[in-house]
Amino acid sequence: MKVLAIVGLMLGAARSIAGQAPARPAPTSTLSLAQALDQAQRMSPTYRQTLNDAGAARWAVRNAYGNMLVPSLSVGGNLGYTGSGSATFGGSLFNQSSPSINSGYGVQVDWTLSGTTLSAPGQQKAAQNAVSEEINNALVGLRYEVVFQYLTALQAAAQADVARQQVARNADFLALAQARNRVGQATILDVKQAQVQKGQSDVSLLRARQAENEAKLELYRRIGIDAPTDIESVGLPDSFPVVEPTWRLDQLLGIAAEQNPAVRAARARESSAGWLLKSQRSRYLPSLSLSAGWNGFTQEFTNTSVLLGRALSSAQGGLPNCDFQNSLVSSLPGGGIGGVPGVGTVDCKSVLGLDATGNKLLPEIESQILKRNSVFPFNFTSRPFTASVQVSLPIFDGFQRNLNVAQARAQRDDLRESVRAQALRVRTDVQARHLALQTAYRAIAVQGDNRDAARDQLRLAQDRYRLGSGSALEVSDAQNNVQRAEGDYVNAVYEYHKAIAALELAVGRSLR
Repeated sequence: MKVLAIVGLMLGAARSIAGQAPARPAPTSTLSLAQALDQAQRMSPTYRQTLNDAGAARWAVRNAYGNMLVPSLSVGGNLGYTGSGSATFGGSLFNQSSPSINSGYGVQVDWTLSGTTLSAPGQQKAAQNAVSEEINNALVGLRYEVVFQYLTALQAAAQADVARQQVARNADFLALAQARNRVGQATILDVKQAQVQKGQSDVSLLRARQAENEAKLELYRRIGIDAPTDIESVGLPDSFPVVEPTWRLDQLLGIAAEQNPAVRAARARESSAGWLLKSQRSRYLPSLSLSAGWNGFTQEFTNTSVLLGRALSSAQGGLPNCDFQNSLVSSLPGGGIGGVPGVGTVDCKSVLGLDATGNKLLPEIESQILKRNSVFPFNFTSRPFTASVQVSLPIFDGFQRNLNVAQARAQRDDLRESVRAQALRVRTDVQARHLALQTAYRAIAVQGDNRDAARDQLRLAQDRYRLGSGSALEVSDAQNNVQRAEGDYVNAVYEYHKAIAALELAVGRSLR
């Protein structure tokens, strides 16, 4: 009866302390794997950088078709100022007595058809396809990173739970040692040893929680969004069942050969290089160029007195000749044409635009001169329309075309070998990761047996210690063995899930 009372006292003390073991905080928010993948696809900086290449690739295709089918059109205009003075051009002296302002416009249409422009659309479409495959490859890689880190965070959370269980066991052990010490069945050394074990497990729990929080922070970083301030309150609700892998290696290899994005991207780059080789070979063909242009100009003199003075001098210079013509008509028989006096003579001053004094232009003449000069900036004088057609056939360019063709062929051949190397690499990865998955699955069963054996060992050690036939050292060793075995089991389970994720990366698509 005395032994039963002692055992009852020790069990009651153990339950009172074990009830104080720390519990996992209840999450205030959750992040599922589907949410993480969706956010990563929209917000991951590295993936978005790859997506940015798609826009440039689309415009490169449009540019290639535009150069082949649509002429280039350019419109320009100009404004200028020229001061008065003289200048020599082509051996001739040109004088400008008045400063002038000028403007002009030009419309130019050009179109060139050659082997390069004909092959450009195919080359750019192949390059666009390569960009699309590289984006798909980046998406598969992003999915693997997020899934891997999500599993790492779950693994860290499971290890934190193992640490919490160890804290509870050490609390039970401490309560048991203190109870036995009170009834004289254990020494103070047992109590101190149990206290040390409890303190070490508390520290291990703190570190496990820190590792769990850091894993969650890394998950948010890979997703591309800011993590909540209270990261510990974020729960990861997804769970992954352990099932025996049934994927056959030959099926996985066939899927990888057709769907692995890295292999597909390498093939697309090889195709783009093939089109580049065609483009370089087309440089031996003739090219056709068409060109047409419309132009116009204005020139307005700013010093109008010069224009008026020049017109006045010209009109006055014509007076002697006009008077001479009148004198000839007046000398005819009868004093005019047809014998009619005055017929055939003119008023020279009026005809030449001079007033009665002959020293000034008529007002309407001055107005016409000023109106003709006032053309800046939009009253253009059009130049004649120009158009030309040119056909050119390259003969010799210092072997530049030969060099370009050789370089393009070498690039195509290099990428062809790169495709083969990538296919070999993927095949090796699939085989290796398939073997790793089988090993990881078998390791779970082994670690499960080890965990169960360690738990049985702990129960036996605790029972022996309660009954006084065992030592505190046996209990301590058994508890450490349980913690290691449970931690190893957790690692085995998540290494299995990570092996599946790695196999999915090698194959190039999700397998579950």
